[in-house]
Amino acid sequence: MSADWWSIEVFGNDAQSGAAWRAAWEENLIESALTNGADEWEWHEHTWGVVLELHFPDELRWNEWRELPGTRAALDSVPDPVDGLLIYRGRGGSSGSPVPRRPLPAPGAAAMELEPPPEETRIGLERILPEDPLADAAAAVAG
Repeated sequence: MSADWWSIEVFGNDAQSGAAWRAAWEENLIESALTNGADEWEWHEHTWGVVLELHFPDELRWNEWRELPGTRAALDSVPDPVDGLLIYRGRGGSSGSPVPRRPLPAPGAAAMELEPPPEETRIGLERILPEDPLADAAAAVAG
């Protein structure tokens, strides 16, 4: 099984903030995660609460850590037990993609060379009109 990041998002409520929950449980959660196989962790504080991101080598270690009494106690004590806890696989909050995006082609016409404009056709009026239009008109009337 491959290594995965897991996220725990804790939302605050009117009585207690996510930051206060973090202050109360941070040391216990990180110590137990490290002693049970986690190799990286990150905390992120937001206006709405906190995110704890943990990296375990496999899902089995993650599940074992989740079932520890200390972990369960911390998760049971979030400020809003009904709507204040999200747990999911992957990085949390506003984290980016784990793989950098590939560059995209330039948008619009810049992505392709344009065809050259067609050459303009010029008609010289001097070829259509006679040299002396009055003389030609007089010759046509006389003749």
